[in-house]
Amino acid sequence: MLAPSKQHVTLDAFEAFIAQPEHADRIFQLIAGEIVEVPSNTNSSGVGIRIAGFLFVYFLDHPIGAMSGEAGGWKIGDERYVPDVAVVLKPKTLSLEWFNSQTPDLVVEVDYPSSRESRRHLMVKVANYLSAGVVVWVVYPEDREVYVFVPGQPVKILTENDTLDGGAVLPGFTLAVSKIFDWE
Repeated sequence: MLAPSKQHVTLDAFEAFIAQPEHADRIFQLIAGEIVEVPSNTNSSGVGIRIAGFLFVYFLDHPIGAMSGEAGGWKIGDERYVPDVAVVLKPKTLSLEWFNSQTPDLVVEVDYPSSRESRRHLMVKVANYLSAGVVVWVVYPEDREVYVFVPGQPVKILTENDTLDGGAVLPGFTLAVSKIFDWE
């Protein structure tokens, strides 16, 4: 049996690993050939849910797509990722596959500051998302910042004094960055 490690594994080995019964209640990603368990903590998970809530409200008035959370994965090339939030615009729909074969239009990744290794994995994911044409919002709760990555454009770094907007993916969506982190 394989265990999550820095050992390079194939896609077939990853799929065999996650299919094992003892992994049924755990979520794994395949990042740069490494099996990585999806990290979480209460604060970071809450930030992801909070952003999903604001996006949900947006979709009530703008029924242009659908969302998934961290219990849904995505195939990005030969990698398998589980973002905190993913947005798919119509006419695409969310599939019943564990790892959706369609490319999301927007993903939100909340930084789980647990190790330098997790930051490396996050940057690999961002690069691969961008190569696939995906807009990426990386949220850093400890710094109260959001990095906005749009394919072919320079990164935008937003502080809690700025407003996040949906750009071309979510026209009309705006969110004060401070609302992502303030729980009142």
